[in-house]
Amino acid sequence: MVAFKTVEDKKKIEDEMLFANRLNDKTMYSFLKRTVNNFPNRNAVSFQLKSGPKDPAETLTWSQLMSKVTQASNSFRSLGVSNEDVVAYVLPNCNEAVVSFLAGVCNGIICPISPLLGADQIAGILNEINAKVVVTLAPFPKTDVAERVDEAISMAPSVETLLEVDLKRYLAPPLSWIVSIIRPKLKRSHSAKVYDFSTFTGEHSGTTLNFEDNNVDRVGAFFHTGGTTGMPKLAQHNVSGMLYQGWSTTRVLSSWSEKECVICPLPMFHVFAVYPMLMTCVSSGSHIVFPTPQGYRGDGVFDNFWKLVERWKGTFMVMVPTAATALMQRPINANVSSLKYAICGSAPLPADLFNRFEDATGLKILEGYGMTEAVCLISVNPPEGDRKIGSVGIPFPYSDLQIVHCDDNGKVVKKCKKDQVGEVCVRSPGVQETKVYTAENSNKSVFTDKNFMRTGDLGYVDSDGYLWLTGRAKDIIIRGGHNIDPAIIEDGLAGHPSVAMSGAIGQPDSRLGEAPCVYVELIEGTSASSQDLMKHAEEKISDKLAVPVYVEIMSELPKTPVGKIFKPDLRKKAIERIYNKALEDASLGAKVVSVSEVKSVGLIAKVLITPGTDQKQVQNILGQYIVPWEEEK
Repeated sequence: MVAFKTVEDKKKIEDEMLFANRLNDKTMYSFLKRTVNNFPNRNAVSFQLKSGPKDPAETLTWSQLMSKVTQASNSFRSLGVSNEDVVAYVLPNCNEAVVSFLAGVCNGIICPISPLLGADQIAGILNEINAKVVVTLAPFPKTDVAERVDEAISMAPSVETLLEVDLKRYLAPPLSWIVSIIRPKLKRSHSAKVYDFSTFTGEHSGTTLNFEDNNVDRVGAFFHTGGTTGMPKLAQHNVSGMLYQGWSTTRVLSSWSEKECVICPLPMFHVFAVYPMLMTCVSSGSHIVFPTPQGYRGDGVFDNFWKLVERWKGTFMVMVPTAATALMQRPINANVSSLKYAICGSAPLPADLFNRFEDATGLKILEGYGMTEAVCLISVNPPEGDRKIGSVGIPFPYSDLQIVHCDDNGKVVKKCKKDQVGEVCVRSPGVQETKVYTAENSNKSVFTDKNFMRTGDLGYVDSDGYLWLTGRAKDIIIRGGHNIDPAIIEDGLAGHPSVAMSGAIGQPDSRLGEAPCVYVELIEGTSASSQDLMKHAEEKISDKLAVPVYVEIMSELPKTPVGKIFKPDLRKKAIERIYNKALEDASLGAKVVSVSEVKSVGLIAKVLITPGTDQKQVQNILGQYIVPWEEEK
């Protein structure tokens, strides 16, 4: 078997056969069934409600998981769910989330929804996909997921059935008794039928499907994009793309076998957890462990992480840069010799953090690049080849990249040479060929005229075929016509001994349009002033126009559910600061009370104007800036 070490090896793998002949299965159910036949008694999935290394956990073997998926599939079908119908789940991590995902794909279309979204956003998604069934939490202490979903369903008339997962079953007495006493009472605000998930699915056969498993490729999932303050876009995934991700990850990581154990504290509403992790385990028969409903955000997960690795004898772990930073602030207080690799995505790791992590843990980091629209992973640093720190590796088999400059309609106006920065465009079995998003207006100019999907990421390919990301096209700071990559600022600050992470953005500037500023989170237990960091930036950033004009230290940077720095919140913070300072300096009775995102406009400042203040004077001041404003009534 050809090892995946270089771009040439990738091409050799592709030359062996067409991708259409690679997969033995076309449906999720047959894909799962093959694994169960091969490894019926091996552990498939484990979940523990609390993070302690000795806390109770529930483990399902592959045959047990298959039985539960079959029961759930039959129960969904009894509710009228067929190939084009949608089951949505709004769940934190738990075994029911895994079962719901697999069963939803077996029946029709599954749509995982973040339990961190507001009721309006959840309702917006449910309405866009015309969801028929929703799976979510039963009312439970210390979480309002049930309440927000209940409110959302009241605004989503297509939802006919609500299935509730009661996390109490993961607790032993006396905690389970206490939950029963203090459980929040919920007054229903909708007319959907409500059933207990375990009871309802348990009434159906777990032996065979009571409907035909059509052996055709089709749309099997909708995933919402992350990190948005408005209505997120919904990407659609074919079943073949899901199976491709499972096959390709095991092909790239040729040492991955049924004996592996993946520690996965990432959320089951994110493609990183579902496809490269869960689908790879389904493909290989290996074991995946979900510690706590909130994953890395759960109480004690970072503090107990290395002990959890020891408990489960984890061989692979998955993380994002913010998690790597947090883990390096904890002692490695357990035997982690079972670990082979840490798979890292969402953003490139700073070189200093990369080296510190590998030195401290003794394992190899595999940095990769993926996105929701492509069923996650697109490229990775080859485990048996050269791993270039800061690069996101070479493309997966059957995945191809183009680095180009496009006009607004997607027409390629320049094809970049090696080492030239342009927009990263991708074509792979994970990318829908004609329609990436469910909403038609979101698909405008998504593809180049060469039928490659435009990612919106900037980067270049080096002479060895490795992809290097340099930023997001929309994140570029344009200072008086000079383009500044925020990574230059962030990398410059990364070498400061007190800096855990930073987020650089363009703040409004009345003369330049934008000026670079940066928000910083410090390593716990260290100290530094904004002046210290500014001096460090001036010394380390070679492009003097990229030196930030403003540095602010925050106790914690805003992050997406998967742990990526959420720059829209930083932009809002900067707009509010700049506008209010300008209004104060002009002695005007007006103040920015909020900054919100409007799809057709982008960010807009809402300004409260006190009676007697001339609106024209407010316009004279704020009209100098590029971000629009409107009066708050």
